[in-house]
Amino acid sequence: MDPRIEKLARVLVHYSLKLRKGELVRIRGTALAAPQIAAAYREALLVGAHPTVRVSVDGLDEIYYKTATDDQLRFVSDLDRREIETLDAELAFLGAYNTRALTRVDPARMRIRREAMREVNRRFMERSATGELRWCLTQAPTQADAQEAEMSLAEYADFVYTAGHLDRDDPVAAWEQVAREQAAIASRLGAIRELRIAAPDTDLTVSVAGRRWISAAGEHNFPDGEVFTGPVEAATRGTVRFTFPAIYGGREVTDVRLRFTDGRVAEASAAKGGELLAQMLEIDEGARRLGEFAFGLNYDIQQWTRNILFDEKIGGTLHMALGAAYPETGGENVSGLHWDMILDLRGTGAEVYGDGELIYRNGRFLF
Repeated sequence: MDPRIEKLARVLVHYSLKLRKGELVRIRGTALAAPQIAAAYREALLVGAHPTVRVSVDGLDEIYYKTATDDQLRFVSDLDRREIETLDAELAFLGAYNTRALTRVDPARMRIRREAMREVNRRFMERSATGELRWCLTQAPTQADAQEAEMSLAEYADFVYTAGHLDRDDPVAAWEQVAREQAAIASRLGAIRELRIAAPDTDLTVSVAGRRWISAAGEHNFPDGEVFTGPVEAATRGTVRFTFPAIYGGREVTDVRLRFTDGRVAEASAAKGGELLAQMLEIDEGARRLGEFAFGLNYDIQQWTRNILFDEKIGGTLHMALGAAYPETGGENVSGLHWDMILDLRGTGAEVYGDGELIYRNGRFLF
C-alpha cells in the first residue's frame, strides 16, 4: 500500500474528524476507493469509534436516473433521514469510474431529485453548523479522475497527496499552520461590510455585513484551503463571468454569465450547457441566490482539474455557490442546490475592494 494512504487515514480520523471512542461514523465511497476506505476503517476502530461502511457499485446512478419513475425520484427513505439524525461523523471518498456517466441524463430528472433531497440536505447542514455532525469529503486517486485532470494516475496521486500536504513529515502541523494563517484573513474580512469584484467581464458587489467568515483548513474538505461566508441574500448586484466551466453531475456548463438584481439571478447564459443551468435555477427560489462566497487559498493547487474539491481551493481564485448557505456563516438561503462556480483572479488585473478599499489584486490579499 502507498504509505501516503495510511498517513491520509490518520490525518482524516485524528485531525479532520477528531473521532472519539464510541462515536458512530459512516465511511462511504466507490469500490475504487477500497484501499483508502479500509485504512480509514482500521484507524476509526483503533480510536474506539463505531465505523459503518457504504460502498457504491458502478453504474447505479445512471440506472436510477434513466429508470426511476417520478415518484421514485421524489422518494426519500426513512433510513436516510434516520442516519442523518444519528451519525456523529461522516467520511466520504470521491473516486469515479466514469466522470461523464450522467452526461446524457435529462436535467429535469436531476432537478426533481435535488428538490426531493432538499430537507435531508438542510438537516445535514443544520447538524453540521451546531457541531452535532462532523463530516469530511476527500479524494481517492482513480484513472477517470486522472484523465479529467489530464494526468497519468501516478501524477494525479502525487497531485492529490501534495495538495493535502501529505508529502510533509508532519501534515497535521502543516494544516494547523494553514488554520492560523487563514483565521487571520477571516478576521480581517469579518470587519468588512461590502465587497466589490472588478475583473474582466465582471463587476459584482456582494454584501457580507454581519456575516461570519470561516477558515476551512482540512476539517470538512481534504485537501482544503479557503475562507468563506454566506452573502446577504437580497443584496448582490452586478454581473459576473465565471472563468472555468461549472461542473454538475459530470456535465460542463461553460462561459457562465450571471446578472444579479436585489440578490437574485435576473439573467443567466452559458456558451454550452445552458439548458442544465436553466433547470438548476428553477429548483426553487433559493437556487437563484448566492449561498456562499469564498476565496481559494491553497497555493499548492494551481491547475484546474474538473474536480470542485480541488478547483475551488486554487490559490488566487474565488468561488460563489448558487443555492444553499452554510448556517454557521449566518447565511439564511435555503435550497436543494449548492453549485460552486469559480472565478480566476490570477494575472488578470482583477481587484477586490472591501468597503471601497483595495484589499486583493491578481490572486493575493494585500494585507
